[in-house]
Amino acid sequence: MAALPKRFLVTAALPYANGPLHIGHLAGAYLPADIYVRFLRLMGKEVVFVCGSDEHGAAITVKAKKEGITPQEIIDKYHAQFEDTFQKMGISFDIYHRTSAALHHETSQEFFQNLYDNGEFIEKTTEQYFDEAAQQFLADRYIVGTCPNCGNKDAYGDQCEKCGSTLNPTDLIDPRSTLSGEKPVLKPTSHWYLPLDKYEKWLRKWIETGKLGNKKLHDPNLWKNHVLGQCKSWLDGGLQPRAMTRDLEWGVDVPHNIPNAAGKKLYVWMDAPIGYISATKQWAIDNQKDWKLYWQDEDTALVHFIGKDNIVFHCLIFPAILHAHGNYILPKNVPANQFMNLEGNKISTSKGWAVWVDEYVREFDGRIDALRYNMIKNMPEQKDSEFTWKNFQETNNNELVNNLANFVNRIVVLINKYYGGKVPEIDMNLDINGTNNEPTYFDVELLDLHDRLQDLCAAVNAFSFREALQKLMEISTVGNQLLQANEPWSLYKTDPERTAVVLNLGVQLIAAISVACRPFLPNASDKLRSLLNLPLIDEDGELMDLLDLLAEGGSAIIDDNHLIGQPEHLFTRIDDAVIEAQIQKLQAASKPQNAAITYPPLKETIQYDDFAKMDIRTGKIIAAEKVKGADKLLHLTIDLGFETRSIVSGIAEHFQPESIIGQQVLVLANLAPRKLRGIESQGMILMAENETGALQFVASVVGNFGGGFTVR
Repeated sequence: MAALPKRFLVTAALPYANGPLHIGHLAGAYLPADIYVRFLRLMGKEVVFVCGSDEHGAAITVKAKKEGITPQEIIDKYHAQFEDTFQKMGISFDIYHRTSAALHHETSQEFFQNLYDNGEFIEKTTEQYFDEAAQQFLADRYIVGTCPNCGNKDAYGDQCEKCGSTLNPTDLIDPRSTLSGEKPVLKPTSHWYLPLDKYEKWLRKWIETGKLGNKKLHDPNLWKNHVLGQCKSWLDGGLQPRAMTRDLEWGVDVPHNIPNAAGKKLYVWMDAPIGYISATKQWAIDNQKDWKLYWQDEDTALVHFIGKDNIVFHCLIFPAILHAHGNYILPKNVPANQFMNLEGNKISTSKGWAVWVDEYVREFDGRIDALRYNMIKNMPEQKDSEFTWKNFQETNNNELVNNLANFVNRIVVLINKYYGGKVPEIDMNLDINGTNNEPTYFDVELLDLHDRLQDLCAAVNAFSFREALQKLMEISTVGNQLLQANEPWSLYKTDPERTAVVLNLGVQLIAAISVACRPFLPNASDKLRSLLNLPLIDEDGELMDLLDLLAEGGSAIIDDNHLIGQPEHLFTRIDDAVIEAQIQKLQAASKPQNAAITYPPLKETIQYDDFAKMDIRTGKIIAAEKVKGADKLLHLTIDLGFETRSIVSGIAEHFQPESIIGQQVLVLANLAPRKLRGIESQGMILMAENETGALQFVASVVGNFGGGFTVR
């Protein structure tokens, strides 16, 4: 059996500083990493949690050109936004660094120089796309075209965001420059390549067996199937040399002492993962620690949290770079998550189909844990999952409010009512009704609590955070079941001693929840500790201490006569109107804002006398039905005040008959009658049609009038 690590270094994927964070980012890397780190701290483990903004690469300069500002202004804007968003979402980094920092540039250049000096690079000249209008080589996101794998016409030169394929610019079909829109030409350019084919056998052995030599570095059985599967697919396809430099004006310079380095920058997927190292260095400087213990000591477990689109970089390319350098440890696990979709479609930042985390924290002040809970419950651990606003409302109202908050509130209310807010003294030999209606005892329920917490710990250690959350919520479910089985609000009148056991046990469960919920719901943890009049959690071995206490059997977490606080809302319900507003906002944001609208041409000019002949009246639909044999027609009965009219209207594809009863309308009342499908139509309803062909009733003033009034 492998020795347990002395310490942990946990990384979360560096967010790209060219746009705000959305919920897919949160569910993919940052929330799972935060859960794991908080759990390790609660178990008394030594852990450092690092991240930082990824501030180099073509996408930064493309964004800067688009907004008419400098790359530095772009990265400063989003770096500050990321820091604020992460802090408000409770993501507990030990350091949040940035790749534009001088220390990072130095570290990246040292890495490159080491590999260059050791002869690990191949320098070769190849033909790359060049924009003659912009006079620039087109690396990565400076070029788009059709993906050869899925046919997406807007795939980037480094990756297709539709199918997730990693690409080279020359893989694209019908490429075009994002700078000028022109078709680029091929021109020769020289770059340094890392010969991944050289490390293919080494990578395969390390990934598939977890062994190098006689050392067991990781257990492949603990890696997710889709991570191993993607690695195997790349290895089976044969690894090829990959360029580690680019022709760019923004990024980390290739060390200037290297011949032909002028104008060359490090490939973003060489410099970005090194950002984990430079962040650790900065943390070590700030805290008077030795960074090498975390990167060069085999007693450290390195764990990368990423999305599935970054598996190849963290499981193949970065390990190859570390191996080529020498002296660095390799990842113990890379528990990559799959993607989170949104309301039936993939999240698309370009189309505005996203829930932005910075907007959420502004609009849902005080509801951070509600989003964390929903993200964890629907976390895409093994397959793609989906976020919907309705489900978000349901998990908040039905689970956080009706289950957890309801249990806590009932216990606190009853203890304040019957015992003056003090945890009641109990006779541990008294039995109470258990959840299965069989007798149970205080110490039996605490041992059961211990087992549930052990199951929670096992799930977190296996990176099964959804299961761990379920185990947490089972504690409050059991608490509610015990309340229902014993009904202490009635039992107190006849058996106050057993009532005391029920309520004392309830307090013990809440105290356990206040510790165990910390990785998932940190704000709720603080509220519960305050409510119980207990010190806030420092994340310094409290869960380990709790498990040790419960393992002894019969030991209470909170002593008798401990004074708790007054009842307060742990979570509150979210109304339908709030959710509907978010759905409407999402739909509005996803519509093209500046798309050209094709308006129908004006008809020929008429004279005023022609217009004056039209008699337009206010009316109301009082009956509606489909016309048999006609998919487009509805038969309407219109109340004009002084009479009713029968009108046949071609709106059946836009409205259900029952949905328009009572609708105020405008009617052209003196139009000559004509028969449609055997029904005499005695007028025409005025409708507006937008650019998509959708119809709306023209009735903005009718509500203030009765039927039959003229419109002029």
